[in-house]
Amino acid sequence: MNPKPHDPIPGEILDAASVWLARRDRGLTAAEQDDYMQWLRADPRHAEALAQHAAALERMMQLYEWTPAHDTEPNPDLFASAPTRTRSRWRWAAGSLAAAAAVTLALVLGRPAADSTAVAAAPKSYLRVNERMALPDGSRVELKDGTRLVVQYSERERRVQLAGGEAHFSVWKDAQRPFVVVAAGVEVRAVGTAFNVRLAERDLSVLVTEGRVQVEPVAPAGAAPVATTLITVGQRAIVDLTTRRTAIVAPPIVQSVSGEEIARELAWQAPRLQFDETPLAEAVAEFNRLNRHQLELADPALGALRIGGTFRPDNVEGFVRLLDETLGLQAEPAGENRTRLRRAP
Repeated sequence: MNPKPHDPIPGEILDAASVWLARRDRGLTAAEQDDYMQWLRADPRHAEALAQHAAALERMMQLYEWTPAHDTEPNPDLFASAPTRTRSRWRWAAGSLAAAAAVTLALVLGRPAADSTAVAAAPKSYLRVNERMALPDGSRVELKDGTRLVVQYSERERRVQLAGGEAHFSVWKDAQRPFVVVAAGVEVRAVGTAFNVRLAERDLSVLVTEGRVQVEPVAPAGAAPVATTLITVGQRAIVDLTTRRTAIVAPPIVQSVSGEEIARELAWQAPRLQFDETPLAEAVAEFNRLNRHQLELADPALGALRIGGTFRPDNVEGFVRLLDETLGLQAEPAGENRTRLRRAP
């Protein structure tokens, strides 16, 4: 069952998310990692609930780190955008602060850089899960890596500026306060719906996955106005941004999109394993931690080979095929749910 964008997340899901956040912070065992991945896949609201807790705790950590004992003056920067910090203290109060995610109406959202001060003994994880955040009104947004948003809410309007990258929005219905995403001079307006916005160098793409939205390129000074284009579920609007340099702004091109195309375009939302010059032994260990089917190396020396690529955590077959194509390793059965990798003769 796919929940509507404005459905609240049930309390039992929020409770489970707080437990998983605490477990993830102290480090998951191999068995827990498998259970965690199954829990994430079971319902899209699971990852959203986890992101709500994480966002709340990130903000409240600033209170934890503020020491007012010798300071009688209020701190105006207390809730400014926080620098990257080690998450090792998140395990405290893991289930009690979700409401704090909505205390501010102007947020800058985006995945921070890796924290170089993290505890050296912590095991490296190659699993990448997109950042999912609850906005102050209960709307939800999922950010592709490298995407940054500026959220500016007022009494009349909910406005989000997309500076670059890609984001998927699930909007809480509020007819009195329209929800507007602004990117490269284009306004995407929704009331209660779900849609994806991708900002590239030459064009802007808006894909509707539920409901409908209005796409309106804002004409620069001296240019003729452009009519608003309405698109509905299963449609995509592409705005050519190169025409903004001229006095004529081209209207959006509307395309019908099949379910298969939507799935491919939104494939970035799935959790993934990302390797870059990673020792084969570590990559194999990561797949083994996340899957029932286990891989083993016939020669321990193979573990020093370096590989790169991005994979779905459950795509063991694709990973083995890459090893065959790039490293010349052959796969052979080694028992039930086991595959042995060896050099080709």
